[in-house]
Amino acid sequence: MFCSGLMAWDFMAGELLMEFRFGGTGDSAQVPRFGCDCEACSRARVLTSLQRGPCSAEVRVDGKLYLLDAGRMDLAHSCEIERPSAFLITHYHADHVQGLFHLRWGSGESIPVYGPKDAHGCADLYKNSGVLDFQPGLKPFKAINFESLTVTPVPLKHSKPTLGYCLDDGGTRLAYLTDTCGLPTETERFLRSWKPDVVVLDACYPATYQAPHNHNTITQALEIITRLDPPQAYLTHIGHDLDAERLANPSRLPPNVRIARDGESLKEWLVSP
Repeated sequence: MFCSGLMAWDFMAGELLMEFRFGGTGDSAQVPRFGCDCEACSRARVLTSLQRGPCSAEVRVDGKLYLLDAGRMDLAHSCEIERPSAFLITHYHADHVQGLFHLRWGSGESIPVYGPKDAHGCADLYKNSGVLDFQPGLKPFKAINFESLTVTPVPLKHSKPTLGYCLDDGGTRLAYLTDTCGLPTETERFLRSWKPDVVVLDACYPATYQAPHNHNTITQALEIITRLDPPQAYLTHIGHDLDAERLANPSRLPPNVRIARDGESLKEWLVSP
């Protein structure tokens, strides 16, 4: 179930505060990729634990649920089980908002949707918003407050206006940076000053990928993490070819870096032996 409650750990005080869970960790093709018989896709067809859905996450603070992106096609069902307080949309490519097309025709109180300023959005979501309450486009580096959670949007490098989100519950700082190829200078400068406890970063392509566009290779992602130097980092927006490369050559990652899996929470890593 997408909206189950799983805890994350407060690095500074050792207290359970912000809950963070990966709803999906794949790219737009997902894993398994249609028609592909590589080892990663073949295994994912047999083992559901190896599948990757559209990149998304959920954050829970003081009983309030916030959803980062909305690409999952079971979104209406999961939100019926637990209605989110707000959506934080990174950008308006279909694999990050396609779940909203069904959800919007629901009933009940409106759900605020925050995201970058994008005149085109995605198809007719703005025009026919239904229960979705699209807020004015967020301004980079201008924080917004949701009761016990402060969110600071930061610009990323992508083919559509795209934001990452820096989440601060007063105990843990987490930077969610998906769909980017490198980081804008001002974003990296902000992050180095902000000092996140956790960085979640796009690492779509394998190291052998020759011409990255819109997304990081794993090499680029690890270089960014080295510069930011967070205590913990997760890689997300993973393509099938990166999974296949790591099956063929399972090189060790730095001890503070992990490749995320669908359904994984921060607590599962932090308390594991």
